[in-house]
Amino acid sequence: MNKSVDTIAAQATPAGRGAIGIVRISGPAAKTLLDQVFAPCSAQWTGFKPWVLHRGRFLDDKGAAIDDVLAVSMPAPKTYTGEDMAEIQCHGNPLILSTILARLFALGARPAGAGEFSKRAFLHGRMDLTQAEAVCEIVQAQSIEALNDTVHRLDGLLSRQIADLRASLDTLRTHIVLAVDFPDEEYECLDRTQFAKQLAAIQSRLSTLLEGKERSRYFQAGARVFLLGRVNAGKSSLLNALLGRDRALVSSIAGTTRDFLEEPCLVAGLPLVLLDTAGLRETNDPLEQLGIERALSQAATADLHLVLLDGSVWTREQLECAICPDPFYADLFARFASIPTIVVWNKADLVAPHHFPPAWWHGAAVSISTETGEGLERLGRLIRTTLLGADTTFLGQEFVGVNERQASVLHRAHHELALLQEDVCAGIPYDLCAVRLELCAAILGEVIGFSSSTDVLNALFGRFCIGK
Repeated sequence: MNKSVDTIAAQATPAGRGAIGIVRISGPAAKTLLDQVFAPCSAQWTGFKPWVLHRGRFLDDKGAAIDDVLAVSMPAPKTYTGEDMAEIQCHGNPLILSTILARLFALGARPAGAGEFSKRAFLHGRMDLTQAEAVCEIVQAQSIEALNDTVHRLDGLLSRQIADLRASLDTLRTHIVLAVDFPDEEYECLDRTQFAKQLAAIQSRLSTLLEGKERSRYFQAGARVFLLGRVNAGKSSLLNALLGRDRALVSSIAGTTRDFLEEPCLVAGLPLVLLDTAGLRETNDPLEQLGIERALSQAATADLHLVLLDGSVWTREQLECAICPDPFYADLFARFASIPTIVVWNKADLVAPHHFPPAWWHGAAVSISTETGEGLERLGRLIRTTLLGADTTFLGQEFVGVNERQASVLHRAHHELALLQEDVCAGIPYDLCAVRLELCAAILGEVIGFSSSTDVLNALFGRFCIGK
């Protein structure tokens, strides 16, 4: 195991002023540094007791007190990093924090890099790679459900599922090794039908894990939801209503929105990134036309479209048509047929829809009023079920989400198993099948950090904040 020989220090609390600031130290000199900068308040002081907070003064290089602090010494190996650690809790004044760090650096510590504490925890076996990633994601979680997802991974749920899959592969490998070594014996040797059946079961479990990727991404980063429609359909009003504040300029003048606005928000417990776009219409204004083209170009990146209909202009005849009579909307639906879409009838406070959903629309639809708030709660629930499916309680004890890196590795493993299935059906000798099984197990090991390259680790931990 890689052992760190230097001692690092960093501020572990956010930048800026606050009630408390924390400086974290990790490495072989952690306690020595603490002894050099700490003067106890207690007359009965006999030295640091492990895991006990002690009150005292932080001293500068001349022995002058900088702040009244609490300090704790935490001996290896049962610490966050697996090394000797120490923490100093001071008042949250940036000047105090920078002075404490400067003093520690002068005494031989060095500034910690991004995510270096968690990287050391991984290198010392205190957590695997999925748990280390969960540490970063738990800080960035935007909803309770995202928090639950990351806590499950921090607790090792994904690690245990990967370990179970690797164990299943090892069991299969044992069976086919027996088949190779004792070809005339039937004891514990799988025939090809059973072999293929067990491979399919492992593939199914991988597919279940991969199904959680998009849903986990929605909760971690927010689903991209585009508001589309003709001018004055109420896109900007809907943006403001969902945000609960006036973010977009709303006007009766057509073409007010020229560029798209992007804002995060939480709707029905689901993090979204809402994008208000330029209204669709024929125009001679080159700037407005550019905005429309940009809206249509960016709309291809959406997870969901909300297509607004202006309830004050649509007639019963238009709603009862078998084919959408508006060329802009018809083109929109055809161009983005693969993207989930909700048709939203707006201005229901002024005009109730005569026929809704429209006869030409066979997907999700809802009637709302951005003026009165009517239907907004229904819209929120519909957004959630459209993105997550009807069962939105999936973030339970058995569900675990996967991030982009983990999903990429799982896809490779799934592909390797598919090739192995083909080999089994084609009658490829078992000894060659065993090689593929070993490769698949090695690929799955990358999820939890086995054989991960230095570049992968540096890129992963580089996304962490300093001090974590």
